[in-house]
Amino acid sequence: MSDNRPVNLDLFTIKQPLPAIASIIHRISGLLLFVGIAGLLFIFGESLDSRDSFVALQAVMSGGFAKFVLWVVVSALIYHFVAGIKHLLMDWGIGETLEGAQLGAKIVVGISAILIIYTGVSIIW
Repeated sequence: MSDNRPVNLDLFTIKQPLPAIASIIHRISGLLLFVGIAGLLFIFGESLDSRDSFVALQAVMSGGFAKFVLWVVVSALIYHFVAGIKHLLMDWGIGETLEGAQLGAKIVVGISAILIIYTGVSIIW
């Protein structure tokens, strides 16, 4: 079979539809959660170790970089949770069409953006 179609393997030049982008971000947020929650559990364990370690961690966590890292992990949790709800709805047969996938991706991105911005403001102040 002769196939004369061009092959484009550079994924960054292909215009992805919104549901595909939402799915990719869902996978990335899951990876960030895997790493981030391990870090948060380590910090939690260190904070329970002694009063001195709690005070030291309190000083570190009041810094800008620590707040940013915390915001990234919480943002990944928010996005992963909202996208997971969309996937549960799809398991029940809601939003399985092309139009439903487009609308579902817009809703996931919109709700996640609002919650992530709210969380960022709450963590900073």
